[in-house]
Amino acid sequence: MRIHTGDFVLVIAGKDKGKTGTVLRVLGDGRLVVSDVNMRTRHVRKTTQGPGQRLKYEASISASNVMVMDAKTKKPTRIGIKIDEKGHRMRIAKVSGEVLVKGKVTSKKGPKAAPLKSKEGAGAKEGKEGEAQKVAGPDRKPFWKRLSFGAEAVQEGEEPKGQVTDHSVPAETRIPESFSHGRGS
Repeated sequence: MRIHTGDFVLVIAGKDKGKTGTVLRVLGDGRLVVSDVNMRTRHVRKTTQGPGQRLKYEASISASNVMVMDAKTKKPTRIGIKIDEKGHRMRIAKVSGEVLVKGKVTSKKGPKAAPLKSKEGAGAKEGKEGEAQKVAGPDRKPFWKRLSFGAEAVQEGEEPKGQVTDHSVPAETRIPESFSHGRGS
């Protein structure tokens, strides 16, 4: 297929005829996913972990329903192949003869593809081109050790955090052992 990811295309057939967009993905069976073309809605039922929602996404369309836009003339064009003196294949626009350059695709921000925010000293570090990469955080104690109770806290000699209350039953509310109902005797 001569259409690549990142190409700017015009839809020439179907319900979205006349719309333009960037090719997000090229699927192997002659189909493309184009930004803001052939939009579908998926209804997600609410769960205990999150609310219900409507997710909008682009469904694939056939590659025969799009034409690449020529960067020079801003018109739809067919694609030709030209081999240079070094033997490299290049895609050219048939309308203007210009070489088609593969564009870059910027990923859409969605609920699942949120970038990590970099915080100094918080376990994240900057990667190339400003991308934040997650790194293992500092060694942390389990929550029961942070609350300071159990045998480990006693062995370490730590003072308990927070207010410690005595949950034993007070003496005045206890039932005496010699209490007799007076029944049957």
